[in-house]
Order: sequence, then structure tokens, then C-alpha cells
Amino acid sequence: MQRRFRSLWCKANKLLTANNNFRIVLNPWFHPPILRLVRCLSTDFPVGAPSATPAGGGGGDDGERRSKKLFTPGPLGVSPTVRAALTRDLGSRDGEFIALVKSIREQLVDIAELPAEKYTAVLMQGSGTFAVESVLQSISDRTKKVLILASGAYGRRMGEICLKADLPHTVVEFAENEPVQLSEVRRVVQSGVWTCVCVVHCETTSGVVNHIDEIGHAVKSLGPDTFYVVDAMSSFGGVVENYETADFIISSANKCLQGVPGFGFVIADKNKLKQCQGRSASLSLDLFEQWRGLESSGQFRFTPPTHVLLAFAQALRELKQEGGVPARAKRYAENNAIIKRRLKSLGFERFVPEDSDDGHIITSFKYPAHPAFSFDRFYQELSNKGQLIYPGKVTNADCFRIGNIGHLFPTDMEHLGDCIVQVLMDMGVPTPVSSSQL
Repeated sequence: MQRRFRSLWCKANKLLTANNNFRIVLNPWFHPPILRLVRCLSTDFPVGAPSATPAGGGGGDDGERRSKKLFTPGPLGVSPTVRAALTRDLGSRDGEFIALVKSIREQLVDIAELPAEKYTAVLMQGSGTFAVESVLQSISDRTKKVLILASGAYGRRMGEICLKADLPHTVVEFAENEPVQLSEVRRVVQSGVWTCVCVVHCETTSGVVNHIDEIGHAVKSLGPDTFYVVDAMSSFGGVVENYETADFIISSANKCLQGVPGFGFVIADKNKLKQCQGRSASLSLDLFEQWRGLESSGQFRFTPPTHVLLAFAQALRELKQEGGVPARAKRYAENNAIIKRRLKSLGFERFVPEDSDDGHIITSFKYPAHPAFSFDRFYQELSNKGQLIYPGKVTNADCFRIGNIGHLFPTDMEHLGDCIVQVLMDMGVPTPVSSSQL
């Protein structure tokens, strides 16, 4: 049966490319429910839904149709043109590469809408966590504590970094499905003298969004000399935000800026960064020395991710062509609204209450309370259809997560919703589902 289906699909594709009349019949823009249903019914078809692509983002190619759609907080799907940029070789000491790095650093400060005379961007090889650790290692003077406001796993990870590095610290934990409470922030900040206060902007454990501008104003009013660190790993470039109170903003290439994994970056207040000289106990993660090297020679101290930076430069061009952060945030919000609507219609309950703020980066949904539901099977069946979601990471509820960022568009979200309907039917889970209780 699958072979016959596949044969028909291939013939239809040939007709689609050869004849504009057939294009009218088969193009999913004209009959999306029909073609999405066909894709869901056969796991042997090219996987992934067709994406509507912004200007400069590249069209759907054969490689993209074979790729799985990544509804995760990272790694994220990227455009074909970003992938293509990886295929070029460029020397790390070449003048073109040095100019490229300089341009990227300037653009990151510009994306943050911060003044270039006051802020700089430092690129750090490795994953986003490498950049987080470089900041914590570099700003801690070991005479005062680091205060971490944790509302999920990534806030707690900062505490693990401090513990491993033997850095004095205090972790204040908040509910995983609510934003950090400002009144508690004020109380805790007043209770001690801190090297820095750290918070995660979008805690992708649950999707909850913390109000970093309000927290920043509280930190600065109560401790003017305290460094304020914002982990904007999963939100930078995809959320319109005011970063003026932050001294250090941390993010990664392969999040909302839609590059590929390979480096993180820190946007830092230059005066605060200069105070970090000599503090880091790490050679490779010394943020001040990394900055000084980039400033003096334009080069990385150690081997840079050249290909990743070439892809990132293309990703930044595509961000600009799409309309910048406001336009990208709008697309992500549309993606998020679709999947919330689709899953609500199926009876799924969100982990973060509807009257709270889970933003539009990623959303956690509770498991259905039905004996036929198995997350492992649910995940695998969706994967077989080319749709990759994420398991939950909260500590007190059975959840799964659906991300809305990366090279994803409303048609992708609708297609995922159709595939979820089909998988639930195949599992024998009736809809509307009833969600598990906390």
C-alpha cells in the first residue's frame, strides 16, 4: 500500500513541477487539509510540511523535504540558504573573516538596540551553556555571592556551574509555571550583598517568560553596583524586549537568530566587562581575555567556528530581510497561537496557566490522562511523520513541549496539529482528551 501511495506521490510531484494546471490542484497552499492528511497517513512520504518562507530565507529544497521539522527549543531548523553558507571554507586569519566577525559583533549590539559606545559583543566557542559559564566564571570576585533567580532547569543549571567552579552563590527557586515574583526579588536582593543577580528570560523548561526589565530596575535600585545577568538564550532575536538594565545578555547562534549550533555570545556593558579582568579561573572561558583578543586583533584566541560564523552571517541577513526582530516575533507568535488553538481544541491543558505568561517561544502541555497514551509512542509516531517535539523537563508534572521558533511557519504548525490528531487516533486516545492532574 505504501509503495503504491509513494508511486502516486512521485507522479503527482512530477506533474506539479511540469504543469501549472496541476499546481493549482496539488499545491498545499490551495488545498492544505487534503495534502496534510495524505502526508500524515503515510510515513513513507517525504517528511515535513511545506514552509512559507520570508524574503531571503530560501525555498523548500529536496534536502528540506527530507529533513524533520524541529518543534524544539534547540537545535532548531534553519533555512536552506543558511545551510548552504556552511559549505564554504574561509581561513581564520583571512581579512575577510576578521571583517565578518567584526560585522557580526556590531550587528548583535544593534539587534539588542543598545548603544555601541557602551556595549560590545563577545563571541564564545561552544554551546550556549559555555557562554553562560564564561560569564559566571568571569564576573565572580569570590568575595560576594552570585544570586540566581531560578524558575526552571536552566536557572538551576547556573547553580550547578557555580557549585562546580566553587563560586559562592545562592539559588532562589520559584514555581516552574509562573514568572519570577518581583516582590520576592526585592526582598532577596535587599537581604545580602551580591556580585550579580542572574535570571533566565524565557525558561524553556516550561515556556514561562520572566519580566527582565522590571527585575533589572529592582536590582539596580537596590544594588547599583550589582551586575545584572540575563540568560536570553531562547528569546534573543525572537522577542521585542528592553535590555537597557542588563549588564550581560547571553544567547546562542542556533536559537531565534536561526543560525547553526557552534557558538554562544555575550552582549556586555564595556565598563562592567573591564572589571572582570583577572577574575576567571578558566583559560578558555575567560570572557575578558576573549574580548581583549577580539578587540586587539579581530581574531579568536583559539580556533574559531569559521563555517558556523559564515552561516550565522547569512542568518543575520535573513533576519533583516524578514523585517527584523518585530517581524520574526510576529511570525513566532502566529505559530504559537495556532498550536495552542489546535491543542486546546483537542482538550490538551497547558502547564503554564492561561492567565500567566508563557510567551511564544515554547509551550508545555500536560499528558492526557488516558491508559492508551504513551509519550514514548506519541513521540515516535510523530517523529515517523517528520515532526519532532520535545519531552517535558518540569519536575512536578508529566508534560511535553512544542517549540515555535526556528525555520517554522504557520503551515508547519497546522501540519503538526493534523499529525497529532492522526497519532492520537492511531493510539486509541479519544478527543477531547482529559489532562493529567498535577
